[in-house]
Amino acid sequence: MRKLQYLFMALAALCFAIPAFADGGSPAIDMVPIGVGLGMGLAAGLCGLGQGRAVGSTTEALARNPGTRPALLTFMIIGLAFIESLTLFTFAMIIIKVK
Repeated sequence: MRKLQYLFMALAALCFAIPAFADGGSPAIDMVPIGVGLGMGLAAGLCGLGQGRAVGSTTEALARNPGTRPALLTFMIIGLAFIESLTLFTFAMIIIKVK
């Protein structure tokens, strides 16, 4: 309950502080390049982590049961393609948004 009280107090302070820092005459700041960098960095980094875990799990499964190699490799390739497609979709969405 105490944390919730602190949260509401902080939100109230932020709501009252916004008009104090308002500026009526300056042009809007273009934040698109920062968003593009953050979005692509997050997508690439997290997809890299996912691919590492997928390959690691497949390697572990192959070490335990080498007879399942054809099925595991097929599923691993499909999984890696889906993971990589997430990065490519993020890149396409960023290109569309920046345009």
